[in-house]
Amino acid sequence: MKKLLSMLLALVAILAMVSTSAMAADIALVTDVGTIDDESFNQACWQGVEAYATANGLSYQYYQPAADSDDERFGSIDQAVTDGAKVIVLPGYLFGATVAQAQEVYPDVCFIAVDVSAGDLGTEALPNLYCAVFGEEQAGYLAGYAVVKDGFTKLGFLGGMAVPAVQRFGYGFVQGANAAAVELGTPIEIKYTYGGQFYGDANITAKMDGWYSEGTQLVFACGGGIWTSAVEAALAHNGFVAGVDVDQHYLGEAYVADYGYNPFVTSAMKGLQAATESALAKFFNGEWETIGGKIETLNLQAGDFVGIPTAEASWGFKSFTMDEYNAAVEGIKTGAIVVSDALEAPAVDASVTVTYID
Repeated sequence: MKKLLSMLLALVAILAMVSTSAMAADIALVTDVGTIDDESFNQACWQGVEAYATANGLSYQYYQPAADSDDERFGSIDQAVTDGAKVIVLPGYLFGATVAQAQEVYPDVCFIAVDVSAGDLGTEALPNLYCAVFGEEQAGYLAGYAVVKDGFTKLGFLGGMAVPAVQRFGYGFVQGANAAAVELGTPIEIKYTYGGQFYGDANITAKMDGWYSEGTQLVFACGGGIWTSAVEAALAHNGFVAGVDVDQHYLGEAYVADYGYNPFVTSAMKGLQAATESALAKFFNGEWETIGGKIETLNLQAGDFVGIPTAEASWGFKSFTMDEYNAAVEGIKTGAIVVSDALEAPAVDASVTVTYID
């Protein structure tokens, strides 16, 4: 009996090891403070993981830290490594300090840090780390240029927190709107503010309600879920919004039945999913050394990594044409149009009034 019991216990132990191994994921993603269905940054990177893993028969899973802290994010990375992840995707600048530590603690694991800059990292990227940052200023420029060319003259910019990526979006938006205003010979007004957070609330909605009631026609809502406040206020005044990071047009479809229109005219996008898939392909194709240890800027010069949605269903413009958009994109690619990535308010024409609001 004892011998039989020992054999059964051994079998259970073996089965447990097989079960644990079967649950191990080839690819892991750790979210920052959001979720994989946040309709923005985390979701886009997760879609990249899903798409690549599914197409290549790989296992994948995500981890969500219990709190917004470096310790919790590191704990989730540690769990992913323990579970057997070979490569870990980390979306967002909040991972800067965490991945700076993780790249040293886990030298045999590769990390893909999306939107983590040199400043966020605070140290050099080791060979097992790849950081991708984006030319947000170019995406913001194209959105600002497009909406003014389409006839909007009273604009707003609602940023989340005043971090570099959000600032580049905002200052690019101002540059693009300014360029279109000069071309058209039309005076425009822009109100500009940061909410100090990446989610909407009653206070931010009240501020946006004030803007729309004073004549603002369109607000570029830039920063995670802060778009909810802009949309709520816009719908109360038949106003419009521009989305960010991903094509957010689909979010506006939920309002058509009750309000008669989709408030999302366009979105300033960056290729979060494309960047994630591209880096994963480098890892699994044995080409990691071509990107490991690098902090790479993904903009229009590097490829089609930023822009506005061109699908017919998402093209919310009335007069701005695809030919005009393509001409602007080509101008940026060739250098005929220079969009500054400086983290300071850009100079504008005398016909353009920008009011910066605390």
